[in-house]
Amino acid sequence: MTSSPRGRQPSSAPRTRKAPAERRAEILDTAARLALTEGLERVTMHLVADHLGVRPGLISHYFPAVETLLCEAFTHAATRERTALLPPSEADLSPLRRMALFLHRVSGPAFTDLDRLWLNARHLSRYRPALREAVATQEARTRTDLTRLIQEGVTTGEFTTDDPEAACLLILVVIDGLGSYANDPADYTHPALGTLVRTTAEHHLGLPPGALVP
Repeated sequence: MTSSPRGRQPSSAPRTRKAPAERRAEILDTAARLALTEGLERVTMHLVADHLGVRPGLISHYFPAVETLLCEAFTHAATRERTALLPPSEADLSPLRRMALFLHRVSGPAFTDLDRLWLNARHLSRYRPALREAVATQEARTRTDLTRLIQEGVTTGEFTTDDPEAACLLILVVIDGLGSYANDPADYTHPALGTLVRTTAEHHLGLPPGALVP
């Protein structure tokens, strides 16, 4: 008997019934992971079911429409990204330190798949109103969190800017601009690209060069 190349074959052995909240979270985790590695447009009820070793009907029980699954998978991945970039556990650190860690993380290779996911979601959202709303919501939450961090830095005297939201937007535009090359082959590099996000942030936050080196 051959096995599925992408997941496990549903087993005939008795299964332990999971609580609805646990099962839903498992489906969402799997869909978000597949969105990162395969692309949002590749996520289907059958693909998620295959990876979980269950029948597609179980997925549609929790997510009757694949559009709903896609939007929630993107939201789940984006929320997890934001938490990883600005962990609540670091709330007691100084704004300067938190900003330095944020910029270091967002510029690292660990977030390349997330760059691809954002590219993917923004492209698909042109044709999918529900996904467009989900993308806009996540963008707004990221802006709010980063603007709040900058405002805290202004309050403590670590950052200097008359418009924290404008500084946030300029930093995010550079991050998104570099992220737009996530699908390109890594055969071209330049030292300026490696430090562009940090130097932009330092400039717009009134900091000396190197102040945001983690």
